Amino acid sequence: MSGDAAGIRSVGVVGCGLMGSGIAELCARSGLDTLVHDVDLPAVEAGRRRIERSLARAVARGKLTDAARETALASLAFTTDLADFADRDLAVEAVPEDEELKLGVLARLDEVMQRPESLLASNTSSLPVMKLAAATGRPGRVVGLHFFNPVPVLDLVELVPSLVTDETTWKRIRGFVSDVLGRHVIVSQDRAGFVVNSLLIPYILSAIRMFESGFAVAHDIDEGMVRGCAHPMGPLRLADHIGLDTTLAVAESLYAEFKEPLYAPPPLLCRMVQAGLLGRKTGRGFYSHPGTPASGDS
Repeated sequence: MSGDAAGIRSVGVVGCGLMGSGIAELCARSGLDTLVHDVDLPAVEAGRRRIERSLARAVARGKLTDAARETALASLAFTTDLADFADRDLAVEAVPEDEELKLGVLARLDEVMQRPESLLASNTSSLPVMKLAAATGRPGRVVGLHFFNPVPVLDLVELVPSLVTDETTWKRIRGFVSDVLGRHVIVSQDRAGFVVNSLLIPYILSAIRMFESGFAVAHDIDEGMVRGCAHPMGPLRLADHIGLDTTLAVAESLYAEFKEPLYAPPPLLCRMVQAGLLGRKTGRGFYSHPGTPASGDS
């Protein structure tokens, strides 16, 4: 299915942080007219720089030609006004994992994007898609579209239909992600955490509890899983990579839905988030991350 066959030639991405900028870059590299929104000009410029740096790294590693980088950059535009999304075929919400924020963004997109064929998607990693879809007047045309960080590198996307996602929307989105974006699709039921985070978050929380109790130091916990289980990254370093705020938000969503103790956020994780120690994006979490952009550029 081509982009034309899917009827998706123009995409809007709301949020230009780590996930939003990655989604926007992927869309631009796939030849799509891509419009990126963030709340103000400093945030927009930070997002633009993030995408430019990522494209430059891809060229340096031989993953992208100079000509393809220029074409991708030419496919990108930026805005601080969601009203500019009126002509988009698809809008992907990629704001922080905050339920009220996501509900507000989707409701606003529903107001702006009046064309009957336009679709809405949320990059939520844990929130119920049905609840998000209900914030719009078109719940049948809303899906969960969960990418993984770093988006240009990791080829997995979780597709999550709600109870009322219509068949045409489902076919269009699945074909778009597989054939236009070139991503591997797995399908999850609409339950908190979906497939990946339902398995991953309890593992990370267990490692945090182990560290919090003094059972082992962070480096040894991580080295145990890297060298003993052939994981590419240990659980505490992975938490820093994901963002401790996102880890906490997903844990809270899982615990709210299932009330299982393994999903309960450890006190240390809560305190670190309260202290602004969020991992790589703030330069400090379970590890120090020197040279990481400040939190305003994350």
